[in-house]
Amino acid sequence: MDYVHLGRSGLMVSRLCLGTMNFGTRTEPPVAHRIMDRALEMGFNFFDTANVYGRAVRIGLTEEVVGEWLSQGDHRQRVVLATKVFARTSDWPNEGGLSARHIISACEASLRRLRTDHIDLYQMHHVDRATPVDETLEAFELLRQQGKVIYFGSSNFAGWHLARYQEHARARGTQGLVSEQSLYNLLSREVELEVLPACREYGIGIIPWSPLASGLLGGAPGVAHVGRRSDAQTRDRGERHRDQLAAHQQLCQEIGRQPSEVALAWLLAQPGVTAPIIGPRTEEQPTQGL
Repeated sequence: MDYVHLGRSGLMVSRLCLGTMNFGTRTEPPVAHRIMDRALEMGFNFFDTANVYGRAVRIGLTEEVVGEWLSQGDHRQRVVLATKVFARTSDWPNEGGLSARHIISACEASLRRLRTDHIDLYQMHHVDRATPVDETLEAFELLRQQGKVIYFGSSNFAGWHLARYQEHARARGTQGLVSEQSLYNLLSREVELEVLPACREYGIGIIPWSPLASGLLGGAPGVAHVGRRSDAQTRDRGERHRDQLAAHQQLCQEIGRQPSEVALAWLLAQPGVTAPIIGPRTEEQPTQGL
């Protein structure tokens, strides 16, 4: 496993990030723990989660599963831990968004579930257009001063959102964002228009989510599979992109490489990309095509 700086920061992370969204819902906790064990053995040191993952059962379930694993041995010391804040955690007012109140209370709740005293990378899961940027940044700065968070990032931001946050941070004399999680793969390349140029300009590391397009880029199109690839929306998308997926499969056969390996290699070759997120559901998946 290779390691690179996360954006312009001094933090070193693995070129692949372990996504945990399936843990606790599609993947039972004991299996999730074994997946994390295997990922650590393979050299993954970058683990990503979110406070709302697992909400099909209950809010925070995935963080609880990850936290139980982190509490064992020296796991916490070896892992760069990332989680997210934004989504509503209840129907009560102020239990969502990026207000200072919600950011601080959500961080405390994530720390409890993750069984840790700090989060390495705390990410805004979405843009909050109703909250002033300076209010959000001030809350982040307070958490950093308290030692509860070290770095901050974003997810699903447009290019102009990134520029706005970075310019406000510059005016405040603070570091601002070091990373942006975006949908990015061979089938979804919209971020190349504005998000990637903004990230490269500001030294923000790109963390692509869904690098295999929910599995479509991991195998032959039209074949039934378990997991997300069996979802109706993904099947419909596979039909729309059948010709492209067939061409991808043909290329992989010609060069003797697994489709997932080629899709990830392409992403890793893009300037500014730090670490695509690999979201396994089974114990076998972290090693497939790698």
